[in-house]
Amino acid sequence: MTLITNPQAEQAATETVLTKRVEFSLFFEVRNGNPNGDPDAGNMPRIDPETGFGIVTDVCLKRKVRNYIELTRESEEGFNIYVTEGGVLNEQHRKAYRALRPSDADSKELKPKDAQEAALLTNWMCSNFYDIRTFGAVMTTKVNTGQVRGPVQFTFARSIDPIFSQEVTITRQAVTQEGADKDREMGRKHVIPYALYRMDGYISAYLAEKTGFTESDLDVLLEALTNLFEHDRSASRGQMAVRKLVIFEHSSKLGNAPAHRLLDLVKVKKTTDGIVRSIEDYAFTIDRDNVPEGVTLIERE
Repeated sequence: MTLITNPQAEQAATETVLTKRVEFSLFFEVRNGNPNGDPDAGNMPRIDPETGFGIVTDVCLKRKVRNYIELTRESEEGFNIYVTEGGVLNEQHRKAYRALRPSDADSKELKPKDAQEAALLTNWMCSNFYDIRTFGAVMTTKVNTGQVRGPVQFTFARSIDPIFSQEVTITRQAVTQEGADKDREMGRKHVIPYALYRMDGYISAYLAEKTGFTESDLDVLLEALTNLFEHDRSASRGQMAVRKLVIFEHSSKLGNAPAHRLLDLVKVKKTTDGIVRSIEDYAFTIDRDNVPEGVTLIERE
């Protein structure tokens, strides 16, 4: 899949498309923060109500990857972000028409004239937007540039143990409006004193071929995952940090072992009978002896 629109894109088109299947497990912690508030529950930390385990959605984690790419690759060709905060998706689609069919790109509704142009429009979107060629996108709106299934998929992150959500009362030394009969206002925030989460991810080389996801795109993704929270600090999220990233790289496009068999080799459990308040209260074990032939294990901390 190649669409040459400028010298930078021509250079990108010559890069090696990913030819190996990849799986990974990401472990991250939160201290005195809310990693992913639930708007249906007063912004309390998301939780599995049947078990009490904490949840962070895949959408939340993809947002952090997008934010990292947008921050660190702002001026680089091919690393634009499609789903931006407050962005208008039809205007993102219109950019493809301005590049390929500028004469009527400002029309209210746009659709491809034929299958060939549809492929070129979708290709342009993949070439220019990192998150489209990574996660995919449904772009069949009134300004239609097609639909893409991304090679990279995240699961929900799930805490290793049940979480405890604490409600903390806070005060503000100011009032909202003049003439109030009080000199301060009070509010509440929900925090988790400590929790360790695990998220698993999957990367398909077959789908990478369709979107143009390259070896260098994979390197950028792993960089983003390693530094996921370093530029995403806020008072509400407390202290969050990536503690471990375990990667399984196959030697083939099809893969050399089932994903679940590889991910089951990575385990973490408590080392204390007391209340968990630190990463030191957990022990990681990786069964390296049973890593199948043709699979390379890479560990990042």
